[in-house]
Amino acid sequence: MNCFVFAAAATATFAAVTGGIAAAPAIFAQSAQQIPGMQDASRVTAGTYTLDAAHTLVNWEVSHFGFNDYFGLFGNITGTMTMDPANIEAASFEIMVPIADVTVASAGLKDHLLRPGKDGGSPDFFGPQPGMAKFTSTNVMRTGTNTANVTGDLTMNGKTAPVLMAVEFVGAGANPMNKKETVGFHARAMIDRTQWGINYGVPVVGKDVTMTISAAFEKQ
Repeated sequence: MNCFVFAAAATATFAAVTGGIAAAPAIFAQSAQQIPGMQDASRVTAGTYTLDAAHTLVNWEVSHFGFNDYFGLFGNITGTMTMDPANIEAASFEIMVPIADVTVASAGLKDHLLRPGKDGGSPDFFGPQPGMAKFTSTNVMRTGTNTANVTGDLTMNGKTAPVLMAVEFVGAGANPMNKKETVGFHARAMIDRTQWGINYGVPVVGKDVTMTISAAFEKQ
C-alpha cells in the first residue's frame, strides 16, 4: 500500500470512528453525569439494609507451594446490616456465604474443593455439601473518617472462630437502576484456615487465607 492510499484509508477510518462517536451523544451525556455513589457519609440514612447479592463478592487467595498465590471467588452472598451513621459503632452485620458456589479457574480444582473424603475419610477441603459460612459481627470500632475494624464470629465447616475485618466505606447514593439507597464497602481480612479444620496441604499449601470483600447493601 503506497503512502497516499494508506493516508486515505486512515482518514476514512478516523472519519468513521469519530462519526460514530458523534452519532452517540447519549454516551457522552451519560459519562458527564455525576457518579451515583460518593464517599459522603451524609448520604447514608439509618436503617436496615440487605446485601445486593449480584454485586457482592468475596475474593480469597492462598499460597500455592510457595510459587504463587491461587485465587477464588464466593458469590451469591446474602445478609443484612443495621446501621446509623450517627453511631457507627452500634452497627451490626450478619452475612451468609454459600461455600458450594465457589468459583475457581479450574474445574478439576473445584471438584477437589467439594469432593467427599476418600474411603469414608474426611474431605480434603469442604466436601460435597459444605452448607453456608456465616459471619456475625460482635464489635465495630471506628478507625478513621471512612474506616472501621469489624470483629465477628465466622462459622464454617462446623467450627466457629473470631475474625477481624478492616472495612472502608466506599460510597453511598441512589442506585440508578432500581432507585434504592445503596451503601458500599471494601474489606480485607486474613484467616488461618486450620482454625476451621481445613488442614489439607499445610504448609505447602498456605494456611493463611487472605480475603478481599466488595459489598453493596440496599436499604429496605
